[in-house]
Amino acid sequence: MVDIKYTKNRFVSNPLLALINNHLIDYPTPTNLNYFYGFGSLAGIMLVIQIVTGILLAMHYTPHVAHAFSSVEHIMRDVEYGWLLRYAHANGASFFFMIVYIHMFRGLYYGSYNAPRQMLWCSGVILFLLMMATGFMGYILPWGQMSFWGATVITNLFSAIPLIGQDIVLWLWGGFAIDNPTLNRFFSLHFFLPFIIAALSFFHLILLHQEGSTNPLGHSASTDYLPFYPYFYVKDLLGVIGLMVVFIFVICFKPNALGHPDNYLMADAISTPAHIVPEWYFLPFYAILRSIPDKVGGIVAMLVSILILLVLPFITTSEIRTATFRPVYKCLYWMLFSDFIILGWVGQQGVEDYIIQIGQIATTFYFVFFAFLVPITGTVEKILADSASEKEAELGIMNFVIKYVNVFFFVAAFLMLVLY
Repeated sequence: MVDIKYTKNRFVSNPLLALINNHLIDYPTPTNLNYFYGFGSLAGIMLVIQIVTGILLAMHYTPHVAHAFSSVEHIMRDVEYGWLLRYAHANGASFFFMIVYIHMFRGLYYGSYNAPRQMLWCSGVILFLLMMATGFMGYILPWGQMSFWGATVITNLFSAIPLIGQDIVLWLWGGFAIDNPTLNRFFSLHFFLPFIIAALSFFHLILLHQEGSTNPLGHSASTDYLPFYPYFYVKDLLGVIGLMVVFIFVICFKPNALGHPDNYLMADAISTPAHIVPEWYFLPFYAILRSIPDKVGGIVAMLVSILILLVLPFITTSEIRTATFRPVYKCLYWMLFSDFIILGWVGQQGVEDYIIQIGQIATTFYFVFFAFLVPITGTVEKILADSASEKEAELGIMNFVIKYVNVFFFVAAFLMLVLY
């Protein structure tokens, strides 16, 4: 008979197999992880699907303004199972972003950005930025109406940069208008960036396994651990099966539900669509851009709305990690979640006064949450935890109110002045 212990020792002694064993088999995983912790692996699977389908589509795609739209139609109609590849890639982008958004909101709820996982969180935000850049450039490639005019609007935003803005726009275009050079370089970058995302994803995974996973209780000493295989492998496999069922259903029965109908019309530089909107996963940030009446201010606000996530681990003051035991923060968290949905709705609406006002209110709360409410809530919790008696707690809260309420109203007044 084969000695199982001896076989495993040989397996672990091999450097490559030992790496696989340490990260995928014997990796110690908290026993109380719920299904929301599986969305990281689901994002990795969607990345693989996007890379594979993207490579196969690139074999038939022609990055030329006169042939790009026709080449997509050729893929759909003439290439065997080309429709499947195209729909899997187009809807795969939406599913990829949907999964990443759930993954990020899970991190916000359970405090995955807290020490000692600051670098893990920051690497995830950088991954998100690269995803946004890749998704934007991919949306240009079909060369439909929304592709062309979306590229026109977004690239023209750089013209707001003082002194060098117009030069940057001309450099992005590769000429004096969006034409072949623009489409070629966007195609090249869209093909190249997913491999950078894949490499950074491995780095993200290494940082995760270096510090270990968080858990719903928020403390490593409050939970037991089990090896990842076979326990959590089965749990993740169930999530993969559920994802594939929904993904295949959308591809086969509702393939165009997440796209814009105007993008099935060939790009026409002299016919502007009635309402130019980006893909749904960009809508909240597009709403922030539109909520600021000044062009430069809108661009800055949109960029800061993403970059503020990078500083989140360094401004939080809470000693309690998970929102499960933070009732005030939990309430604010669900307000942020609702606010993000509202911003997405605002982003797809036409430009009307009441829509802009709703967007401005939602944008203000978004920034107030990250810049003020997160550190302030942690400070309040710390005051309450450190107080030796109820009287001292009330005194601490009073001091806190006196200290911060003036700052809050000053910032609110300043924001209202800028917005109006």
